Amino acid sequence: MEKNYQSLLEDKIYFGGAADVEAMIKNEGVEVIVDLRGEAVESAYPSAQVEWIQVPLGDAAETPQAPLFQQAIEHVVEAYRNGKKVGFHCAGGGGRTGAVAVGTLIALGKCQTMDEAEAMAKSIRSKVNIKPLQREALKELYK
Repeated sequence: MEKNYQSLLEDKIYFGGAADVEAMIKNEGVEVIVDLRGEAVESAYPSAQVEWIQVPLGDAAETPQAPLFQQAIEHVVEAYRNGKKVGFHCAGGGGRTGAVAVGTLIALGKCQTMDEAEAMAKSIRSKVNIKPLQREALKELYK
């Protein structure tokens, strides 16, 4: 399957868009999918073998969603620390996904600052494009 998603960390954490979920599961053996789409009603690729966790972030939210970003980051980090392969995505894999990638890199101690984490995430997935309110939520979490 075509690989339009990227590995954020050690071939254990993957990120992309909703269209990439099937490939993440089939190509990489991802066991946990953290779906950041508030608009989703089911997994982008339903599978009995894969745990689907939805954290309903709005792509065009009018207020920062720090508690939801925190929850999404914790789900990714927990799956990783439990030795599972985890993938996370929003619709296109840029904004919400980019913000969770930044938070994940900081939470796991791979980066110390938001700027460093964002640069690393963008170097891995050029589509990362964190929106102002998403950035505000991250700043609230990682002061």
